[in-house]
Amino acid sequence: MADDDQTEEGESAAPKSKRKLFIMAGAAALLLVIGGGSWFMFFRGHGEEKPAEIAAKPPAFMDVPEILVNLATQPGERTQYLKVKVVLEVKDAPQVAQIQPTMPRVTDLFQTYLRELRPGDLNGSIGLFRLKEELTRRVNAAVSPNQVSAVLFKEIVIQ
Repeated sequence: MADDDQTEEGESAAPKSKRKLFIMAGAAALLLVIGGGSWFMFFRGHGEEKPAEIAAKPPAFMDVPEILVNLATQPGERTQYLKVKVVLEVKDAPQVAQIQPTMPRVTDLFQTYLRELRPGDLNGSIGLFRLKEELTRRVNAAVSPNQVSAVLFKEIVIQ
């Protein structure tokens, strides 16, 4: 019986030692992978990279002449007027010089559009947002191939 106990222990000891060996080898491989990955992500190449010196250029602004138009009303309603001061935002100063000759066209497009508006079209912030988007679309069509980033309101008066 003693011989039977020794053979059973010897046979069962061999698979346990192989299992421990596989677990230790897997743990060592996992540590190597984690260590290599962290070195690659955090430590590799620091000091070799030169910081990119990108200076953000401030946008340039152009004033549009003040526009005063009467709004479209139904017959019998009181006539209301809209006074708007607008500034165009462009990417850089050289575009200002390229857009300046087209300002009469921009003013004409703005006036013809604004005369079509009804007082209810300008109610609330959503009305002003729609107005700004429409004016931006129209000015970009007028100054093409140049591009205006935004139309900014300096003053809006509805009387």
